[in-house]
Amino acid sequence: MLDALLITQMHDETTRAWHEPADQTSLADEADLYADSLMALVTAQHRANFDLWHEEDKARDPSRTDSEIAVVKHQIDRLNQSRNDLIEKIDSLLLSGLQENPKAPLHSETPGLIIDRLSILALKIFHTREEATRSTASEAHRTRNHERLAILEEQRSDLAACLDDLWAAVLAGNRRFKLYRQLKMYNDPELNPAIYGSNR
Repeated sequence: MLDALLITQMHDETTRAWHEPADQTSLADEADLYADSLMALVTAQHRANFDLWHEEDKARDPSRTDSEIAVVKHQIDRLNQSRNDLIEKIDSLLLSGLQENPKAPLHSETPGLIIDRLSILALKIFHTREEATRSTASEAHRTRNHERLAILEEQRSDLAACLDDLWAAVLAGNRRFKLYRQLKMYNDPELNPAIYGSNR
C-alpha cells in the first residue's frame, strides 16, 4: 500500500509537469491520475506544497507592494492549512487499514509527515537542478548547486528508505504510530484573537 519509490517518482513527475506553462491540470484531475486513494491524497498534498513554495517566492519578491504581499500571506495560510490537513488524511487512511500492535514502540514521526518532507525535498531538488544547469549563472554558482543537489538527493534517498523501513516495521508489529492532529489555530476565527478580537 505504501511505497516510497512510487511516491518519489510521482513527486518528480508532477513537479516537472506543473512547471510546464501548458499544464493546466486541476487538483481533481491530478487525483484521477492515481486510482489508489492513498496516491490521490499524496499527490494533492504535494500540490499544496508546490503551490505553497511558489506563493512564498512571491512574498519574497522585493517588487511586490504591501497590499500584494498581504494577499499572498493569506494564500500561504490557506495552503499551509490544506497541506497539514492532507498530512492528517494520509495518516488516517493508513491507520484505517491497520491492526497495530499496541505494545510496539511508538514512532514519533508519522508516515504522512515523512511524505511531506519527501515532497519538499522533491521541490528543492527540482529548483536546485535548475540552478545547477542555468546557462546565465557563473561556473562557481553551477558547481555549488551541483554539490547541493548531490546532498539533497542523498537526503531524499535516506528518508525514502526510512519511510519504507517504518512501514515494514509497522506491518510486522514492531512499531506503531498515532494520528497527530495539527490543531492549527491561526485560521480559526474562534481561536485566533487577531481574528475574533477584530469582530468585537
